[in-house]
Amino acid sequence: MRKLVERLYPLCRSITGDGVRRTLEIVGEHIPLEIHEVPTGTQVLDWTVPQEWNIRDAYVKDASGRRVVDFGESNLHVVGYSVPVSRKMPLSELREHLHTLPDQPSWVPYRTSYYAPTWGFCLAQETLDAMPDGEYEVCIDSTLADGSLTYAEHVVPGEVTDEVIISCHTCHPSLANDNVAGIAIAAAFAQTLEKPHYTYRFLFMPGTIGAITWLARNNERVGRIKAGLVLACAGDPGSLTYKRSRRGDAEIDRVLAYVLADRAHEIVDFSPYGYDERQFCSPGFNLGVGSLTRTPYAGYPEYHTSADNLDFVSTEAMEETLQTLKDTYAVLDRNRSYVNLSPYGEPQLGKRGLYGSLGGRSDAKQAQMAMLWVLNLSDGEHSLLDVAERSGLPFDSVVAAAQALHDAGLLKD
Repeated sequence: MRKLVERLYPLCRSITGDGVRRTLEIVGEHIPLEIHEVPTGTQVLDWTVPQEWNIRDAYVKDASGRRVVDFGESNLHVVGYSVPVSRKMPLSELREHLHTLPDQPSWVPYRTSYYAPTWGFCLAQETLDAMPDGEYEVCIDSTLADGSLTYAEHVVPGEVTDEVIISCHTCHPSLANDNVAGIAIAAAFAQTLEKPHYTYRFLFMPGTIGAITWLARNNERVGRIKAGLVLACAGDPGSLTYKRSRRGDAEIDRVLAYVLADRAHEIVDFSPYGYDERQFCSPGFNLGVGSLTRTPYAGYPEYHTSADNLDFVSTEAMEETLQTLKDTYAVLDRNRSYVNLSPYGEPQLGKRGLYGSLGGRSDAKQAQMAMLWVLNLSDGEHSLLDVAERSGLPFDSVVAAAQALHDAGLLKD
């Protein structure tokens, strides 16, 4: 994951363009991807796919010809989607197009202007303070022309066609935590899945317009989405944060609460502000999709600045986030509801060889209690997660008990 983050970090990404394509090309070295190109002008719900933006170079030169602001040093130096410009102008005029962070004078901010044609540069406040009055040469060698929006999918087929989606945005330039770490963790998680029950669909797409485009193009699939997670800000030093779906009590909400119980974490309610969970949870779709982050959207000083760099992301944090995804999968993918086929009185387990069948003497009592709880709550309305929560028994023990009872003909899935 760390090596993938380091490869992706320098690329200049936006909501469209060759930086996104190169990002997906690299991710495609780790997992097979189906690439989709959606032409400029395509109507997607209430939006329209915009023109494609690409950039080759940009700079601000002082009177000596020195680049005081250089896109080659950091792609954050240019406002995303800046229209081309080639001019000379006094600093007094240039200032209108310069963005800084006065409270963090050594950091460069990240700014965009996707849907209003303009141009600008981002730089450290201390750089601006050192610029004398005078004339500057300004160049942004970019193109804004009809092209396409690019997104990709990786699908792990399951036993059933009901789907779980894992979504992460690919539109940010050199911001390591937001969201290169999320991309790398999603790819690593995809590599771990083998013969799942549900079909898992990984979505790598630009924020907002990408999710809206995917939803517009996959309306027939929406009804099969069982659960989902939007993955972002997944490698910073903060503790894990789960943001519930709009429903608040969707299966994914309960699974994450269960999985995170033994980790340092915070669970917050849904709000229509954040990442692409707000698209999946818009009222017309109202999908059971939550958001998994470490420190959430705009919750850390380095957010959307040059300080969100490779040093800000730790391998240990990414490993914990990945393990959380694996543990979520282990619960979600095995969470079933059963019907007790012998519901009148307690069935005789001994004659079916079920006593002592699950483990040695030390855990025989736990296995017995798990079977009794599963039998009692298998009424078609309670899931195995319900059983685990109510009984206080480990989910793995509950799953093992249910499988044994099913194999003995006492339960129907």
